[in-house]
Amino acid sequence: MCAVGFAGLAQAQSIYSCTDSKGRKLTSDRPIQECLDREQRELNPSGSTRRAVGPSLTAAEREQLEAQQRKEAEQSARVNEERRRNRALLMRYPDRAAHDREREAALKQVDGVMEAANKRLAELGQQRAAIDAEMEFYKKDPSKAPAKVRRQIAEQEESVRGQQRFINDQQQEKKRVNERFDDELVRLKPLWGNGGL
Repeated sequence: MCAVGFAGLAQAQSIYSCTDSKGRKLTSDRPIQECLDREQRELNPSGSTRRAVGPSLTAAEREQLEAQQRKEAEQSARVNEERRRNRALLMRYPDRAAHDREREAALKQVDGVMEAANKRLAELGQQRAAIDAEMEFYKKDPSKAPAKVRRQIAEQEESVRGQQRFINDQQQEKKRVNERFDDELVRLKPLWGNGGL
């Protein structure tokens, strides 16, 4: 039983071997201090190489290695995120027809809002016509118009400006919707061509 224990212990032990800076070949049962700046070989009891142990790194080399590892991890995370986003995009738009339908629905919604705003603008135009008809009496001297009428004109003009700004915003929104769908289409075309991910 003891013999088996000693044999197991002997097999578990490793031998380290290296050539130091002075050209001496050194061996030890643990990593060799004199060779921390160079590669050491960890040997099996039979003398064959189990693995090569790289030189110990300086603080600057460790920082450089860690920075490189962080950069690689970030790149890997970006690639994984891109794959995840592509999968989500493909699930939402399995083909060109689905993408076109969604674009059309989004644009239709913006068009509906713009149509309501234009309708309101037309109503404001009719209100202004009524106010202008009342102002005919004060054409020669508009300053004699009642305060109520002058206030109506100011409010009406502000409402028109507000509706025009809103319509302009909706036109910009329509442009953004088209740009978003165009960008998605650029990403989706190769995915559809490759049969997905």
